[in-house]
Parts: sequence; structure tokens; C-alpha cells
Amino acid sequence: MGFFTKPGAEPVRTNAPVTRERIKELLEAAEWRVGTDDDGDVYGIWDSHLFYFFLMGQQDEILQIRGRYAGTVPLSEQTAVLPFLDEFNRDRIWPKVYSRPDDSETGIYSEVSTDLEHGVADDQLDQLLKCGIFTGIQFFDHLSEAHPEWAPQTEDASA
Repeated sequence: MGFFTKPGAEPVRTNAPVTRERIKELLEAAEWRVGTDDDGDVYGIWDSHLFYFFLMGQQDEILQIRGRYAGTVPLSEQTAVLPFLDEFNRDRIWPKVYSRPDDSETGIYSEVSTDLEHGVADDQLDQLLKCGIFTGIQFFDHLSEAHPEWAPQTEDASA
């Protein structure tokens, strides 16, 4: 309770285990389109970037929000992007950002992970989901500004 908060004025919070269903419900409540893959993992696309919401750990108690950059970084540029990623990670707490080679290009990822072993209230889970999405998008925008040659291609609305 805060110093100036009257008793009984606080919202009632009930912690419950994090589940894929709760994640999907909260994202849909924000009127975002999401889907579920064959493994039951929830995913969606924000600003052209694909985000997945994984549950990990022995009891699915760790929430991991992983975004994949929609731009194209050629495999030949993987070592060129590493100092940029390192600087970002050094200066910020989250999201963690990294690269890894995919089939024909270098995948760039953002990641926010949280241990929710003791459960989480809906408003807290909603905040974590938004944090993972929006900090990932901020990083992807930062990367596109620094390297416009890698930025996602946008469709021309006048065409």
C-alpha cells in the first residue's frame, strides 16, 4: 500500500499460473490478431515483425517473448551487425538482442524472459506482454534507422 493510499482502495490482484490461454486472451482483449502454432505457442505480427510467446521451464513458469526482425540481413553481414547488437545489450537491460544464421540470411531477434514461478496477475502479465513487444519493436526500429539497407520493405500505398 502506498503512503497516500487509503485501505481498501488498492485493486485486488490474484496471481495465477501463466498459460498460453491467458496470454492469448490478453492479446486478443487488446484487439490484436494472434494465432497458435502446431506446438500450441501463441504468435502475432506487430509492425511486420513476428513475435512468439513461449512458456519454458519444468512447469512452463518462464515466459519468453521473442521477436524476429522483419528486415533482411544477409549472411555475409552477420559479423558486421555484432558490434551493433553488443552495444545495444551493453546499454540496456532489455530486450536481449542477438543474431543467428537462418537458411539464407542472418536472423535478428529480441527477447524478454521472466520467471513467473509464483504466478502473475492479469494486469502484470499484460504489462509484461506489452514490454516484450514494444521494446522489441523499438530495437528493430533502431536497427532499421542505423542500417536502412536491411530495413523491412514497406508497400507503397500509392501503387
